[in-house]
Amino acid sequence: NFEPALFRRNFSAVASVSVKDLSRAKLLVTAGPHAEKAVGIWLFGCAAWVFSMVILGGVTRLTRSGLSMTDWKFTGSLPPLSDEEWSIEFEKYKQSPEYKRVNKGMSLSEYKFIYWMEYAHRMWGRALGVMFALPFSYFIHKGYITVPLALRLSGLFSLGAGQGLIGWWMVKSGLE
Repeated sequence: NFEPALFRRNFSAVASVSVKDLSRAKLLVTAGPHAEKAVGIWLFGCAAWVFSMVILGGVTRLTRSGLSMTDWKFTGSLPPLSDEEWSIEFEKYKQSPEYKRVNKGMSLSEYKFIYWMEYAHRMWGRALGVMFALPFSYFIHKGYITVPLALRLSGLFSLGAGQGLIGWWMVKSGLE
């Protein structure tokens, strides 16, 4: 039930907030307009990166690529670079329950596709962590963000790291 008069009254009350009132508001970015813009661009970029990570994760899941990498190293590792390395990696995958139950008879080229999907997903997640952590450290060092915002952002970073650990656990438990 929409009442135009009520909407106009509430909208005009919000629109009448003065600059003086805004200046008394507690700001989370305190180093001026340049800092506000930089932090805003960074946070928007991180949000967009998270969105793309969700999409890539969904595609990885839909293509059943999530268990294609039998080793998970915290620091990451290079993908196979030679035919011999690909053969070794594929043989390890053939020993996994995922191969035996879902992908039995898969060719090496099919394996390479799901491997690259999972590799991209993992590297994209690691890059997100770096993309968040480095500017965050810089903004704290420069005094661009306040302690309350830094604590909130630290919580978000912890949730993201937790998601990475859950992903590792899912892969680890799926291979056993």
